[in-house]
Amino acid sequence: MPLVNNKVGDNSTVGKDKALADGEALVDSLIKVVACYRHLASCVGSCTDSLQLRDELRQTREKAQKLSVAICHHLTSHLRNKSLPEEQRKEMELLWVAFSSSLELLHVDMCKVFKMGDVFSLADTGTLVQTGLQGGGSEVAARALSIPDLNQAQPPALPAGLESQEQSTLEQEISQIDHMIDDMEMKVNVLRWMVEPHGPQYADPLSSTDSASLALLSVDEERPGHQPLCQRSHIFVLLLLFAVVFVAATLSVCIFLFS
Repeated sequence: MPLVNNKVGDNSTVGKDKALADGEALVDSLIKVVACYRHLASCVGSCTDSLQLRDELRQTREKAQKLSVAICHHLTSHLRNKSLPEEQRKEMELLWVAFSSSLELLHVDMCKVFKMGDVFSLADTGTLVQTGLQGGGSEVAARALSIPDLNQAQPPALPAGLESQEQSTLEQEISQIDHMIDDMEMKVNVLRWMVEPHGPQYADPLSSTDSASLALLSVDEERPGHQPLCQRSHIFVLLLLFAVVFVAATLSVCIFLFS
């Protein structure tokens, strides 16, 4: 009997670790997709805006919404479990904060795309802002969506009513994301300011460039006779002004004596 109980306990531990690993994988995927959507959203209204870009935005948005629904169901079911161990609950809360923050960023970018779509119409490409950029975010979107290639053939002309239909669909999706955020806060009460990040993935080490910069600053501060460039320039300006005043005074005295 003790052996059976130990086996059951081990299976339970493995199941909880798998649930945590699945949650981390889902949240990491969402973060990448949201970052891709933000990159694509920055091109709306610019010279790189096109039907292909709008289609990439739609596909990326759909991928993010599917991941959001799966993550919300996964984390909610575990965080509402009263028997969840304290250590595992903290890890789930960290994932919840990362998920909710990503979802809010997605909502902001979707609203941005909706407003920019109203201002800049693909029917009149002359109104697009010439930013000087070339190419689009097809490669970025393909990596985020795990699709080999997104360079699909686009219709030569804008289909009638396509933009208004896309805007209407986007408005509905924004409302759905807004409702999901409110529903999440009602189901799970996780106080963000109470969740403390920990572990190496949340550390913020200095890069080699930052370390070198700090080392140079410390060396400069330790040199008592070393003067920064700004102080030497100030001294040069003062000496130059003193020389100008001296020459002007000498000329005035000479004029007074020989006049």
